[in-house]
Amino acid sequence: MTKAMPALVATNLTKVIGQRTIVDNVSFELFRGEVFGFLGPNGAGKTTTIRMLVGLIKPTAGSVTICGHDVRGDFEEAMRCVGCIVENPDLYRFMSGRENLEHFARMLRAPAADIERVASLVALEHRLDQRVATYSLGMRQRLGIAQALLGEPEVLILDEPANGLDPAGIREIRELLRELALERHMAIFVSSHLLAEVELMCDRVAIIHRGRLLREGTVRDLIASRGEMELRVDDPGRVAAILAVRGVSYRLEGNLVVAAIDEDEAPPLVADIVRDGVAVFHVQRKLHTLEELFLEATGGETVE
Repeated sequence: MTKAMPALVATNLTKVIGQRTIVDNVSFELFRGEVFGFLGPNGAGKTTTIRMLVGLIKPTAGSVTICGHDVRGDFEEAMRCVGCIVENPDLYRFMSGRENLEHFARMLRAPAADIERVASLVALEHRLDQRVATYSLGMRQRLGIAQALLGEPEVLILDEPANGLDPAGIREIRELLRELALERHMAIFVSSHLLAEVELMCDRVAIIHRGRLLREGTVRDLIASRGEMELRVDDPGRVAAILAVRGVSYRLEGNLVVAAIDEDEAPPLVADIVRDGVAVFHVQRKLHTLEELFLEATGGETVE
């Protein structure tokens, strides 16, 4: 089976301002039907990267292709494929939600029927005729996403879509984005500082730090990539002695022994442990949180 063509390709993106390199040779791909998380500490280059993706600023070097169209050489065609929110949704608070969507629909030449469709997608149809000034922060975020969905884009780019929301609002946004990716086969790029939420929402993630891409891959592969196995045994001390003789690093967590080995090294180790008379009740690969991986990759710097 041939691999699907990516909806968005960023190749060697670089942005230099004065003597400072803000984004340094960043490359990644975004596919239809997935949610891709873009993570980085304050000043890492996330928003600068997003601005280059949608043509708001020109890269010093590198290129962006969206739905087969080069952003610099074929800007209008590339942008027809994209819905985006960069930083906060740009909304007119003195107007109703419907009037906001009508305004943006005219700019995008989107059909009037699109307004009801996107309002239903973000569950705002019951408040569409009320002024945006009366909306909660979560409702304004949802209206911003509705605006980005006008014209049925193939690629959705969102900068901090759950920013400032309460847990219920965050869950609504997560479920909406998963639905858009899975049921409508959209390619969704999300910049976020909510690491636990990204772990639940995203299929793949990339971690950027000081302008450079440090990690990129599926969430499961990344959080399981540190090469550790958990063993639940009846005598952790004896297992620790066996590991020490073999020169294997380990740590004890109650009746769990966490050994610094890869999965394919576990069977012979378990055989040795059992031969030594230790009962082994359970063995599994140690999964780490995305937060642990992030802090390890960035040296403990916090996200925006």
